[in-house]
Amino acid sequence: MKKIASVLVFALFWITGIHAQNAFNWQKVRVLVYTKNGKGYVHDNIPFAVKAIQQLGAVHKFKVDTSSRAEVMTEANLKQYTLLIFPSTNNDVFDTDDQRLAFRRYIEAGGGFVGLHSVTGTERNWRWFKMMLGGTFSWHAKFQPFTVRVIDTRHPSMKGVPAVWEKGDECYFAKEMYPGPRVLMVHDLRTIDTSSIQQKETLQKNRGNYGDFYPTAWEYAFDGGHTWVTTLGHDKKDYSDPVYLNHILGGIRFIAGQVKPVDFKKAYARHRDDEVRF
Repeated sequence: MKKIASVLVFALFWITGIHAQNAFNWQKVRVLVYTKNGKGYVHDNIPFAVKAIQQLGAVHKFKVDTSSRAEVMTEANLKQYTLLIFPSTNNDVFDTDDQRLAFRRYIEAGGGFVGLHSVTGTERNWRWFKMMLGGTFSWHAKFQPFTVRVIDTRHPSMKGVPAVWEKGDECYFAKEMYPGPRVLMVHDLRTIDTSSIQQKETLQKNRGNYGDFYPTAWEYAFDGGHTWVTTLGHDKKDYSDPVYLNHILGGIRFIAGQVKPVDFKKAYARHRDDEVRF
């Protein structure tokens, strides 16, 4: 842990240097890192993600609250946050539909959302949430080194990220995909291990109509709010890697820059499943 902490400190100073030349008032930003998971697999990277985001907040002077309690999902509480961060959440993360409605109305009110790694596996039975994410989890290839490629080098979350990034991670695929998200980075599927027939067939099935490249990270202006998602970040070590930390800091910064004061007067849903007003 001491070694990881020392690397993290170095990473934070490196990131500070990257962003020093770009003026941004971080002191107005307040985020909630929400870590509740439903029944099923829980990633062991979550405490590392929380610690990393807290350290980023300390360095850049933005406020970070954390909770694993679904009771925080009320309009009265959520209105104080610039954005919500779900690090590797999975399955049902709300206890009641009132909590789901409060979350949805927060997004409709202009709130921000940042999702890390397995976030596409969250709330798989809630249509609106899947629409907000841009899709829902289908399958991932086994953890392995593969290549991701940046396709929008000007986006804040891609600053400091190699245009061609050789990385160990899980290549995530989605289903029930929606056409709104703007893709920023892609998996190069030619670099995924397909040495076994089963792996090759499963990859082919899950890539759908995509060719050699598949979305890795994207941003999405949806239903009044603003979403940024990266499917990278399985390894605990990612949360002490300056490149990955810069990637997620850029995502946080981008979303924070989109969010105006959250105004629940703009929210319209009265039920979690009301039709979206595009």
